[in-house]
Amino acid sequence: MAEHRVDAVVIGAGPGGYHAAIRLGQLGKSVICIDRDEVGGVCLNWGCIPTKALLHVGEVIRHIDHAAAIGLKVPKADVDREGVAKFKSDVVNANVGGVKTLFKANNVTFMYGQASFKSATQIELKNREGGTDIIHCEHAVIATGSAPIDVAAWPRDGEKIINSDDAVSLKKIPKTMLVIGGGVIGLEFATVYTRLGCQVLVIEAMPQILTGTDGEISKTLGRILKKQGVEIMLDTKVGALNTTKTGVKATFNGAGTAGKDETREFETVLVAVGRRPVTDGLQLAASGLSTDAKGFIEVDARCRTKVANIFAIGDVTGQPMLAHRAMKQGTVVAEVIGGDKSAAFDPIAIPNCVYTDPEVATVGLSEEEAKAKGYEVRIGKFPLAASGRARTMNETDGVIKLVGDAKTDLLLGMHIVAPQAESLIGEGVIALEMGATLEDIGLSIHPHPTLTEGIMDAAEAAHGKAIHIVNPKPKSPVGAH
Repeated sequence: MAEHRVDAVVIGAGPGGYHAAIRLGQLGKSVICIDRDEVGGVCLNWGCIPTKALLHVGEVIRHIDHAAAIGLKVPKADVDREGVAKFKSDVVNANVGGVKTLFKANNVTFMYGQASFKSATQIELKNREGGTDIIHCEHAVIATGSAPIDVAAWPRDGEKIINSDDAVSLKKIPKTMLVIGGGVIGLEFATVYTRLGCQVLVIEAMPQILTGTDGEISKTLGRILKKQGVEIMLDTKVGALNTTKTGVKATFNGAGTAGKDETREFETVLVAVGRRPVTDGLQLAASGLSTDAKGFIEVDARCRTKVANIFAIGDVTGQPMLAHRAMKQGTVVAEVIGGDKSAAFDPIAIPNCVYTDPEVATVGLSEEEAKAKGYEVRIGKFPLAASGRARTMNETDGVIKLVGDAKTDLLLGMHIVAPQAESLIGEGVIALEMGATLEDIGLSIHPHPTLTEGIMDAAEAAHGKAIHIVNPKPKSPVGAH
């Protein structure tokens, strides 16, 4: 049994964990980072990175399919499953290798194995070789992330009934697929597999895809996806899943079936109904910690738990379950441990991106949320169909929407359906953090021709000053003639 003494232990090497570990190393702290799987966690190995690699493949296929529209005669794409899988794996390995290099450069010790608390300052590690290490630490950071929710009624077998981890492995490209769940994960994989030639049906139990997203943005994306060949049923629930020799028979009922039971057979069913926090095996009680009713660990603005020397970051601390949230929390925790008394996780808004094709990116309040909070809203919209740059790209499906406070003109939210939306939304993040008004955005000179100038156009439209679209007529005051 080996014993170690360090300033900090980080349990979990995903985005939050490796950010915390590297920053701790930069601050001169001795640190051990532990993961029972691979460096990079879900994000680098099964989530963010591999799915975006596959989505890029799908995007290229779409460009090939529509090349004739811009005067190019290109043969239909012939998908080499093994070649695509290799590309995805190469991308993953490059990112994982990069983190390992940064660990080494910043004196972070990485150890594989299952960590569990013996006390608030003592951690037991069951390593890969079957041995046990004891780590004594002044501080501990829990960054164990989340995992796909398994539904007992739909037992996963990894082939016919799969989850998101299975879906990136590309063991086969099914001819038909049912995606249960119209959230971020479900829609991204629906996009991937549709591009690869699969016929996809997405079933969402709620009345809209991307529940909680601005309603107009959700409808816009839904319309585009349907035009691309993705079938979507809203307000519909899946009942029984019965495996057969050739696939899975699924029964569903709701608005999408006119209230009648409908049964179809699919080669593969992807269950994408959400994710759950991972704390199994940690033996939290030994450290003095517990989880709430939903399995999350409660933390304050400095990501400190109720046990003073233990911190928690990322998905295990609750919504939103986003890698960039975990990353920022990781650096905040390192700064707190390093003695920075001003360090805290207190963002005005956290952006969210959906890597469909086109992408969706949002930050701040939706129109519905703003109204629910009592704001009198001012809306500015700019359709991509009016964008010169979008036309040059042959990408005119989408919209940029700004939600502002009619009384103060402050920006409340930005919502985009467009190519490169994940990059465009950065302007909204900065604008919200800096307290920008719609007028500020409209007065700022944006480069032409670009997609980003659509943000300026949307801001100008909010004040009836847009040049590239016909401005909506102002509403007449009540009682006017």
